[in-house]
Amino acid sequence: MTAQHNDDPHRLASAAVVVGVDGSEAADLAVRWAAETASQRHRRLHIVEGIDLTASASAFGAYDVIEPSVIDAIRRLGADRVSAARRLALEVDPNLDVETEVSEANPARLLIDRSRTAHLLAIGAAGEGGTLSHLGSTLLAVAAHGHGAVVVVRDTGTEQQTRCTGPVVLGVDGSQVSDAAAAAAFAESSERGTQLVAVHSWNDLYLDRVAGVPYTIPDRDAEAAGEAIIAEQLAGWQEKYPNVEVIRRVYLTGPRQPLLELSKSAQLVVVGSRGRGGFRGLLLGSTSNFLVQRAHCPVMVVHPN
Repeated sequence: MTAQHNDDPHRLASAAVVVGVDGSEAADLAVRWAAETASQRHRRLHIVEGIDLTASASAFGAYDVIEPSVIDAIRRLGADRVSAARRLALEVDPNLDVETEVSEANPARLLIDRSRTAHLLAIGAAGEGGTLSHLGSTLLAVAAHGHGAVVVVRDTGTEQQTRCTGPVVLGVDGSQVSDAAAAAAFAESSERGTQLVAVHSWNDLYLDRVAGVPYTIPDRDAEAAGEAIIAEQLAGWQEKYPNVEVIRRVYLTGPRQPLLELSKSAQLVVVGSRGRGGFRGLLLGSTSNFLVQRAHCPVMVVHPN
């Protein structure tokens, strides 16, 4: 169990739920999810859009000197989008404290900066996620470089992303980053009054790849090792959150498919930003990348403080 600091900015009562918007249907879904979360936790909702005016001005170049209303129109569009998002949030809770912000900054940089002090940051994603580029550079940059918890609310074409029943699912791999994910998952399960399903997927069965000799860990030993990893990762958290029922599962496969399958009935899947074996410069691991593309519920990517 990692020590929790009272000065954690993400846990302060003043920390808002932040959501990034861009006028898309996926962003609207993220706004609804963020508004529900802010309402349930009695927190402010901060709706943000970055219009990247520098890039726009560069793209339009001399044309804007002749027709300056182009840049003005971009500003108005940003204002209209956050106003529409505010109305959508107030449909969720008319008494919600909502503030809006339109910035001329790059949207990814803006959201990463706002995540520093956010309770959590939500961003929408659309489509089936066949490639990383399909998700958009802003989402990937924020998921990889954000601070605290970044929640990717995927639009899969149904209403199941806003599911308010089912467990919170936690991916456990024994890494330091996974410690932060465990803390967030217990807090989320407690807030939601639901079970926590802690999943470890043992994908190091074939040691001959590194040892140079054929050797396979017996299934029973792998299961026991997985149970031990889960126990160590969760040590202390069940004492802090006695109201959270924990279910432990060990799979003798890679982590992607078990977590994807569990996302079909979960409220939320929680993973660390980079798992065991991740390279130092790789801020979003392969499992996190896979889930933000394909999961059937919101995915919380947790970055250590």
